[in-house]
Amino acid sequence: MARTKNRGYQQTLTPTYTARLWKMGGYIRLSREDLQKINRGLDDSNSVKNQRDILGDFHHNHIDEFESYVEYVDDGHTGTDTERESFQRLLGDVMSGKINCVVVKDLSRFARNYSDAGSLIDNLFVQMGVRFISLAEGVDSYLNPDSVNSIIVPITNVMNDQYCYQTSKKIRQVFDYKRRNGQYIGSFAPYGYIKDPKDKHQLIVDPEAAETVKKIYEMCLQGTAKLQIVMYLNDHGVPSPTAYRKLKGLPYSPAISDAPMWGNKIITDILRNPIYTGDLVQGRRRVKSYKVHQIEAVPEDEWVRVPDTHEAIITHETFERVQELLKRDTRTAPKKRELHLFSGFLRCADCGKAVTRSQSGKNVYYSCSTYKKRSRTACSMHSIKHNRLEAAVLFAIQYQVGTAVSYSEMIAHINTAPLKKSQSHRLNDQIAAKEKELTRITRYKQSLYQDWKDGEISQQEYREMKADYERQAAELSDLLARLTAERKQLSNGVDQQHPALVAFAKYQNIEKLTREILIELVDHIKVYENGNISVHFKFADEFRRIAEYIEINTTDTAEAG
Repeated sequence: MARTKNRGYQQTLTPTYTARLWKMGGYIRLSREDLQKINRGLDDSNSVKNQRDILGDFHHNHIDEFESYVEYVDDGHTGTDTERESFQRLLGDVMSGKINCVVVKDLSRFARNYSDAGSLIDNLFVQMGVRFISLAEGVDSYLNPDSVNSIIVPITNVMNDQYCYQTSKKIRQVFDYKRRNGQYIGSFAPYGYIKDPKDKHQLIVDPEAAETVKKIYEMCLQGTAKLQIVMYLNDHGVPSPTAYRKLKGLPYSPAISDAPMWGNKIITDILRNPIYTGDLVQGRRRVKSYKVHQIEAVPEDEWVRVPDTHEAIITHETFERVQELLKRDTRTAPKKRELHLFSGFLRCADCGKAVTRSQSGKNVYYSCSTYKKRSRTACSMHSIKHNRLEAAVLFAIQYQVGTAVSYSEMIAHINTAPLKKSQSHRLNDQIAAKEKELTRITRYKQSLYQDWKDGEISQQEYREMKADYERQAAELSDLLARLTAERKQLSNGVDQQHPALVAFAKYQNIEKLTREILIELVDHIKVYENGNISVHFKFADEFRRIAEYIEINTTDTAEAG
């Protein structure tokens, strides 16, 4: 409990140690670590039974001092968590006057958080006239008030706090080691898997649940909205993950609702979990600290990824296509189960907002969402009919497919030639220019310090100009790294089976546009006011590099001839 919560009591509450018959509250706490020691036969001194016996014996030996005795037990809770249920109930009874004497086996049972323990014992309990007894340390705030203020209490509280910190640190180190070695450390296996009976840190496929996972991904790629996937599974009597685990006698978390129904969050979690690709991705969430037990999300670049640790249920390609789809603004029309063809792909070329679908009778058309829903002065209609849009996008994809096939044939011819060229004059010139610019910025930055010392610029100007030069230098360094990487890729040549070429070439006979094709090939589509469109394809940078590779080699070949 933070100190700020107790400040309000100082004006209204004063010590009232007048009672001789105390209302005792015996507090017992057992942590999960204590329980593990008991189960291994290492130490049962802190067991619930042992604490209960000690407190019961104390109450029995001092029965004349107490008019009542209430027991409060938190089983399996860390001492740094002040939100413990029975602990909070104890404090509530203290505030209401039901309890005016708190007894614990030792200070570590009460709290391992130094600030919380000190705030309660030194401030709140004193203000309210609550007697506090810790048997192991001989602390009794009524019979021996100095025992509370003696050095033993704060030292013990600090030691308990440090013990908890060190324990938390060691546990985190062990977990991190296991994660990086490809060991699964979750309490329960993800839906679709079970823990290997021979090794609880390894996952094996649960065939029945895995089929449901595959169905969920399949429906998503077919354009079925998440809500409709939920309805499909519930309508067909497919038990939810928790209900399935209970049905199969598998471990499950009692904290999760046991309702046998699917929900939108369950579907989202399954569709976003990379574990189904056979890669172990852990550390996506963590407890804030050993004192603050709130769960927080971890940045993706800090996740621990270990590839190919178990059998995959979903291919990497399928998973990535689903992730791209989930990024889009995809909503179904009322009473519709399928997403429309262009859902999440259309953007207004002027305001950048979504272009949404409307229907009037049998006519389907699209128009700017800003114009329709916000203000007709903020943007124009940007209207286009569905049939015209579909035909135009299909033609653009067919043209790009033809380009990919043509590129593949040209690369095959280039790669059979005795000499292949890979030096890009464009890239070389760009890199040389940026390196020269970076050198100039670095020289200007270095001269700033002397300008400041010579009094030519103020300290504030020095700081601002230095920060600006550092920003420019960082941007140039990033750009140089990208250009250098691009040149290196080009120097390795281009394979006829380049992923960008293969992705398009497999649709050589495309005659009908499907949502699956859009998801795989198209990034977004811009709609202009005059009804024209521009299709922005995936692999755009790769196609540019391939075109440059072809140009370099065909130009050299023509010159040589």
